[in-house]
Amino acid sequence: MTAFTAFTARHTARRTIATTDRYADAEAIVDRLADDGFPVEHLSIVGRDLQTVEHVIGRLNSWKAALAGAGSGAVMGLLFGSLFGIWFAHDGTSVLAIIAYWTLIAAVIGAVIALIGYALNGGRRNFASITSMQARRFDVLVDEEFAADAVRRLVAARVISA
Repeated sequence: MTAFTAFTARHTARRTIATTDRYADAEAIVDRLADDGFPVEHLSIVGRDLQTVEHVIGRLNSWKAALAGAGSGAVMGLLFGSLFGIWFAHDGTSVLAIIAYWTLIAAVIGAVIALIGYALNGGRRNFASITSMQARRFDVLVDEEFAADAVRRLVAARVISA
């Protein structure tokens, strides 16, 4: 039985033994129990109250959109060019030529697709951003039959209060 199968097959009751505002604090609790010899495969850290956070990193215009599209396309072209070059080339020069060809063509296609997407957007979103999911709090859960032992160990280590 693999670890994933054991994890997904488990349907035992669980109890929250600690709630923290930071993931690092929940991780420290699990680490403390691991250092104490507790069977940590019975623990979970669960993020609660998820929120989407979007960090705006700059303005977006047609040139930046085209450049980003060209970069993405070039990476894909490099990948495909390498694969085709390895399979179909007869010498080192033709491998480089195939890679250069695919990289250039894919960069142009990527830039064109990005420009079309930017134009179709109609100026509604003229900024670049990075989106992430963040939890507001973290619960440390333990299987019910191991909960008393986990709490006892954490109280003895003065990590949590009784």
